[in-house]
Amino acid sequence: MRILLAEDERPLARAIVKILEKSHYSADAVENGEDALAYLRSGNYDAAVLDVMMPKMDGITVLRKVRESGNPIPVLILTAKSEVDDKVLGLDSGANYYLTKPFDAKELLAAVRAITRSPTGGDSRLTFGNVTLNRATFELSTPSGSFRLANREFQMMEMLIASPHCILSVERFMEKIWGFDTEAETSVVWVYISYLRKKLTALHADIQIKAFRGAGYSLEELA
Repeated sequence: MRILLAEDERPLARAIVKILEKSHYSADAVENGEDALAYLRSGNYDAAVLDVMMPKMDGITVLRKVRESGNPIPVLILTAKSEVDDKVLGLDSGANYYLTKPFDAKELLAAVRAITRSPTGGDSRLTFGNVTLNRATFELSTPSGSFRLANREFQMMEMLIASPHCILSVERFMEKIWGFDTEAETSVVWVYISYLRKKLTALHADIQIKAFRGAGYSLEELA
């Protein structure tokens, strides 16, 4: 899951990115509202954390423009403004959650989980064949055992198991997991696919990650 953070205090932005990445999210950080709006218009994000007071365009204006465009992306407003009227303004402008500074890392992560949770309230597990991916514990398991996946392994497996039989391109993995500005080579996708294939084999999975030349990868049942 990829999250956009818009926060102009660099030390705080770096700390939040580390918190998110340790919890198996990918995160991009921008320092002003205009960049935040441009990044959100790319459609490459699953959620956004917006500070209110930012250069060029404030977070509330960014939020309103996002909602006016019909974008339903979950948004967490993060701000030092704690008055009731400020919270009401943020929520009425389309925010899904309002968190005031200072905050605890656990509270921030709980807020992110809350805004990205399935509207049906389903559990945190994704299942295909005899394989289950637990999005709360980051464990990939079958009746034969389990592995706790590393950050990018988890994100890649989440993308695959959430859309079985759907071919995902290398470019899509790069955009969602490594981001637009990455200097990583596209070959890194193959490396992580290899890691996941070995784990699926070790777990005696009845599914496989199948390669489609020139198109990408898909999660399929074993023949």
